[in-house]
Amino acid sequence: MKTSNPVLARLGQAAERERSAGYAPAGPYGQPGIPQQYPSQAGYPAAPPTVAPMTVDDVVVKTVALLGILGITAAAAWVLVPDRFVGTAWIGAAVVGLVLGLIISFSRMANPALVIAYAVVEGVFVGMVSKAFETAYDGIVLQAAAASFGIFFLMAMLYRAKVIRATPAFVKGMIAVMVGLFAVMMINLVLALFGVNTGLRDGSPLAIGFSLVCIVVASLSFVLSFKEIEDGVRMGLPQRYSWVAAFGILVSLVWLYIEILRLLSYFQGDD
Repeated sequence: MKTSNPVLARLGQAAERERSAGYAPAGPYGQPGIPQQYPSQAGYPAAPPTVAPMTVDDVVVKTVALLGILGITAAAAWVLVPDRFVGTAWIGAAVVGLVLGLIISFSRMANPALVIAYAVVEGVFVGMVSKAFETAYDGIVLQAAAASFGIFFLMAMLYRAKVIRATPAFVKGMIAVMVGLFAVMMINLVLALFGVNTGLRDGSPLAIGFSLVCIVVASLSFVLSFKEIEDGVRMGLPQRYSWVAAFGILVSLVWLYIEILRLLSYFQGDD
C-alpha cells in the first residue's frame, strides 16, 4: 500500500518484514488477519510468531492512557513544585520534552517506554505552564482545555465525514508549514534569550495573528494523525506502532492547548 508519508513508508517496510515472519495484515476494519502456517520439522504446522496488527481501538486506548499520564503528572507538578521553581521546571521540561520528541519522531522503532517518558515530561511542562497562566488569569486553564478538546473532536468529525482529507498535496504543505513554524519559534526563543523582542509573543496584534496561525495549523495537524492511523491500519503495522500514532495526537493536543492558552491571555491581559 503506497503512502505519501515518509515515516509511514518506513514503518510499512518494517511491517513487511514482520509479515514475512509470520502474520497477515489487518483486514479492512482493523481485525487481525489470518496467520500463515509454516511446516515444522515433525511435519505438523508450526505456530507463527504472534505479532498482532495495529487497530484504531489500539490507538484510542494508547491515546487515553497517555493523556491520563500527562494529566496526573501535570496535577502532581502543579501541587508539588514550589512557586519559585515553576520557571526552572517549565524550561527544563520543555527542553527534555523537545529532545524526547525528536528522538521518537526520527527513531526507526516504536518505543513505548520513550513515548510514556515523553508524556510524563510533557505533563510537568503543561502543569507548570498552566499554573503560571492560571495564577495570572483565573479560569484560563479550563477554558483552554475545553477549547482544545472541542477542536480535536470537531476535526475528528470533519475527517470522518470526509469534509477534510489528507491528500498528498495537503500532507506536503502541512509538513512544510509546521517545519517553518517550528523554525520561527526556535529563532524567536533564541532571540528572546538575548533580550530581542520580535513581537510574536508579547500580546501585540502581530502576536495575536501568529497565535491564530499556530492554532489553525495545530488543528489541521490532527488530520495528518488521523491519516497516519488510517494508513497504518491498512498497511498492517504491528500493534506497538499504535504508540507512535498516539504520540502524534498528544503532540498536537499539547501544542494546540499552549497556543490557545497564549491567545486567551492576550485578550484577558487587555481587561
